[in-house]
Amino acid sequence: MGKDVVEGSYAAKDYHDPGPVPVVDTEELRKWSFYRALIAEFIATLLFLYVTVLTVIEYKSQTDTEAEGGDACAGVGLLGVAWAFGGMIFLLVYCTAGISGGHINPAVTFGLVLARKVSVVRGVMYMVAQCLGAICGVGLVKAVQKGHYRRYGGGANQLADDYSMGVGLGAEIIGTFVLVYTVFSATDPKRSARDSHVPILAPLPIGFAVFVVHLATIPITGTGINPARSLGVAVIYNQRKAWNHHWMFWVGPFIGAALAAFYHQFVLRASAAKALGSFRSAPNI
Repeated sequence: MGKDVVEGSYAAKDYHDPGPVPVVDTEELRKWSFYRALIAEFIATLLFLYVTVLTVIEYKSQTDTEAEGGDACAGVGLLGVAWAFGGMIFLLVYCTAGISGGHINPAVTFGLVLARKVSVVRGVMYMVAQCLGAICGVGLVKAVQKGHYRRYGGGANQLADDYSMGVGLGAEIIGTFVLVYTVFSATDPKRSARDSHVPILAPLPIGFAVFVVHLATIPITGTGINPARSLGVAVIYNQRKAWNHHWMFWVGPFIGAALAAFYHQFVLRASAAKALGSFRSAPNI
């Protein structure tokens, strides 16, 4: 049992900071829990894409004043689209966090791999499961709304005409940085111990991060920050405009995730300084 440390008028719990996981851990391949986690990531990403892309397409059809006779002010609006993405992430992270960690995003997985919180083997397999889940989720959307799916662009991410590739890439980098930084902060064991007197529900800030990033970047790129989301739509929609700047929705999120991992681990948590201090204090052999 960890000792309680009195700070002010409350007792902050002691904590144990888990060490880095092995870079390559083949033992995971022999455990059912590993495959259960893959299934959880697959299903969660499938559900995420199904609900969110369907929301995007329905919003576009409801506001189409020409083909559908819709009302430009009808539908859920861009605010509702952002809530769909953020709300689904909140729900799915809440449901799967205890099974797979609730990544549902290759960029999040990549950041955790760089921070040595997830092994390379698990990270690669997670990304494969997420991408397959995204493709299947968008496939369901197409099956449900085949006519609307083609007419309204399949919910594909694409750079808006008024913005340069540099602006689009920057939006994806910063947006993913906000998300992955929030993931690290919300799941930090030190924070959970220090603020033990305050109930912390990690999926809530993560969902809000997705929500606010969508509000900022939907007009620029449609908001990727999740390579599986962009890939799933591009594969099923399979039109040139979905592939034109597709690289941006992988490069941007991976750079953003790497920067967030570095910032949290080596600046905020000073992992490099701690490692150097431990090395210097070790007795000579």
